Amino acid sequence: MVKHAFNSVCHWVFDLDNTLYHPSANLFGQIEVKMTGYVMETLKVSEAEADHLRGHYWRTHGTTLAGLMREHGVDPEPYLDAVHDISLAHLEEDTVLAASIRNLPGQKIVYTNGSAPYARRVLEARGLSGLFNGIYGVEHADYRPKPERAAFDQVFARAGVAAPEAAMFEDDPRNLTAPHAMGMRTVHVADDPHEADHIQYHTRDLANFLRNLA
Repeated sequence: MVKHAFNSVCHWVFDLDNTLYHPSANLFGQIEVKMTGYVMETLKVSEAEADHLRGHYWRTHGTTLAGLMREHGVDPEPYLDAVHDISLAHLEEDTVLAASIRNLPGQKIVYTNGSAPYARRVLEARGLSGLFNGIYGVEHADYRPKPERAAFDQVFARAGVAAPEAAMFEDDPRNLTAPHAMGMRTVHVADDPHEADHIQYHTRDLANFLRNLA
């Protein structure tokens, strides 16, 4: 039944962080430390206040960056360079996932709220370079983040993604709301299922899920 639901899919859209690698790698733990430090330095606030603002902006605006831009006029490029300057030593190549992605029919892209250069580094560390037709970061949506519908519209227009013939794979349930409304198949990639009307499928094992669609 699941395979049949994906028979007409020819555009495959993958989030990056905690989707194309397991959250146990804890890359976002490193990024959060960098973000808190950037907020401290930029806004001249304490670590506790910076950490509070980081979470507040994520909940209110979709990303910490969006909050800093909208409320403080922060330049996004230095921020993105700084917060993604992290170690990828905990990432390992995943030949099974690579084969599963390679065997999918049609167009395959990565779309992340991070930056495209950072995404390329992660993909290389995971052995997934060369498998995607495009890599899109928040900069390709004029720094508007997922889950904003306008961000998806802009990136998908750039990439030529036809939503009714597309599937979205994402760890953050919020970021599947717009794809579902656009007519995409939505797959939540996480250890724990999240029950919501806009989430059609769930998997703990992305490679196996994709392999079963081939």
